[in-house]
Amino acid sequence: MTVFVGLAVRTSVIVLAGLGVHAALRGRSAAVRHFVLAGSLAAAAAVVPLSLVLPAWDVSLAGPAAFRLPSTGRQDVASPATLVTVAEVHAARDEHAARIVSASTLVRVWFAGFLAFATMLASGVLRLARVARGAAVVNDSRWLRMTDAVAEAYGLRRKVVIVQTGAAGLLATCGVFRPRVLLPSHAPEWSDARRHVVLCHELAHIRRLDWPVQIGAEAVRTILWFNPFVWIACASLRRDSEHACDDLVLRRGVAAREYATHLLELARKCRRSSSVPLPATPMARRSTLERRISDMLNPRLDRRPLSIRTVSIASVLLVAMALPAAAVRAAQTGPGTLSGTVYDTSGGVMPGVALTLEDATGMKYTATTGATGRFAFSNVQAGHYTLEASLPGFRTLRQAFDLTAPRDWDRAITLQVGTLSETITVSERRAASPAPSTAEARVRIGGSVRPPLKTHDVRPIYPPSMRDAGREGVVPIEAIIGVDGTVTSVRILSAQVHPDFAVAAADAVRQWRFTPTLLNGSPVEVVMTVSVAFTLSDQ
Repeated sequence: MTVFVGLAVRTSVIVLAGLGVHAALRGRSAAVRHFVLAGSLAAAAAVVPLSLVLPAWDVSLAGPAAFRLPSTGRQDVASPATLVTVAEVHAARDEHAARIVSASTLVRVWFAGFLAFATMLASGVLRLARVARGAAVVNDSRWLRMTDAVAEAYGLRRKVVIVQTGAAGLLATCGVFRPRVLLPSHAPEWSDARRHVVLCHELAHIRRLDWPVQIGAEAVRTILWFNPFVWIACASLRRDSEHACDDLVLRRGVAAREYATHLLELARKCRRSSSVPLPATPMARRSTLERRISDMLNPRLDRRPLSIRTVSIASVLLVAMALPAAAVRAAQTGPGTLSGTVYDTSGGVMPGVALTLEDATGMKYTATTGATGRFAFSNVQAGHYTLEASLPGFRTLRQAFDLTAPRDWDRAITLQVGTLSETITVSERRAASPAPSTAEARVRIGGSVRPPLKTHDVRPIYPPSMRDAGREGVVPIEAIIGVDGTVTSVRILSAQVHPDFAVAAADAVRQWRFTPTLLNGSPVEVVMTVSVAFTLSDQ
C-alpha cells in the first residue's frame, strides 16, 4: 500500500507542477502551454518505469509515529509451553490479514477503474478506426490540390488522406503514420473558402501530432484515473491543442472574422458532434467555441509556435523534475517497533520461537514469540539488520534485511521443518568377517513436530574391494523422507568419496522406512543427513 500511495503522490506532484507552470504561462502562446502539459503527463507516466531502474534516493521523514504499526494491546512474550487455543490462532491470522486488507482493497479498486477506462478508450479507438476504414476516399481535384498546398505550406511529408463519412457531425483528424481527415456528409456543399479553413485547421493538428499526443494523455489518465489533476490536465491539453491550431490558421493569413464565421456555421451544422468517438476532437465543439472565438478576435494574444529553445528548456526542466520523483523513496529514520508473526509451513502460528536481532555494529536484541506467534522489538532504528529465529525441530532461519521503508517494520516469517541427522559407522577387521557397529544421533524435534521413527533398517555392507585394498572413507548423504515414510531421494554430498563406498551407503539408505513426520498432525517431507563411516580395525 505504501508503494502504491508513494507512486500516486509522486505522479500527482509532477502533474500539479505542470498545471502550475501552465497557469504561470497564461500570457504565452497556446503551443507553449500545450507542450508543458503534454510533457508533465509524459513525465508522470515515466515515474513508474524510471523507479525500477534508478537507484533509490531515501528521504528521511520526521518522527516514527506515522509509521507505528498496530499493536496487539499486550506484551506478546511467552514460554514454549504456552497453550495456543484455536481462537488465538484465528485471531493472529486475522490480525496479520488486517494489515494487508486495505492494500488489497485499494489495488482492486484501482484495477476496476483501470479496466473500465481502458475498455472505453480501446472501444473508442476501434470505433474511430472502423469509421475511418468505412469512409469514402475523396478524389475531387479541388480537395486534393488544396490539401497538397496546405501540407506543403506546413512542411508535411506524410501523405494525408481525405475521407468523407456518412455522419453529419463528424469533422476530425486521426492517425499517425497515415493520417486521415474525416469530413462530414455535408462537406461537398462547402465553399472553397470553408474548405481552405477546414484543411488549414485539421492539417495543423497533423503537423503538431495532436492526435497521438491526446491518445497518450488518455492512456495516462486511464492508469491514473483516480487523480483529479490528471483529468484537469487532459481537458486543458485538448483545449490548448485547438487554440494552437487556431493560431496556425490565423498565421496562414486567414482573417479572424472570416475564420470565426466559418466556425459558427460548422458548429451549427455539426451540432450532433457528441456522437463523435472519444479519441477524436471535433473542430467545432460548441462547448469551447465561445472562448476560441474570443481569443482569435484578440489581436494582442501571443500566437507564436514552439521554438527549439523553448522545447529544449522545457524538456530539461521536465527531466529534472521526473528523475528525482522517480528515485525518491520515503524512509523511516526514527525508532519504531519491529514486529511480526512466525508461522510454520502449514500456516499455523508458532509460540516460543527464540529470535535474535543483530544490527550492523554487532548489538543484539532478543525476543520470544507469544501465544499468537507475535514478536516485537521496541525502539529499532532504520538500518541493516540480521534476524535469527530458532525452535527445536525446525531449521534455524537467518535473514539479513534493511529497515528503510515503513512496510519493513512488519514481517512474516515461516520456519521449515528441521533436518534429521544420523551417523552410521561401518567397521570391519582387516581380514575378518564384518562386525559393523552403529552410533546413532538425531536432532531433537520439539514444538508441534512429531519426528519419524525408523521401522525398517538396512545396514551398509563394507565393499570387499575397498576392504582388500585397505581403504577407508566417510560418505555424507542427504536423504528426503517422503510423506509416507519412504526415502524418496538420496544424494551424495561429497565428490571426494570413492564410488564403491557411495554405492554401498546409498543402497542401504534407500531401503530404510520410517513412520511419517507429522507437522500439526499432517504428514510432511523432511530432510535427513546421514554420515556413513567405513573403517578398518586390526582386531
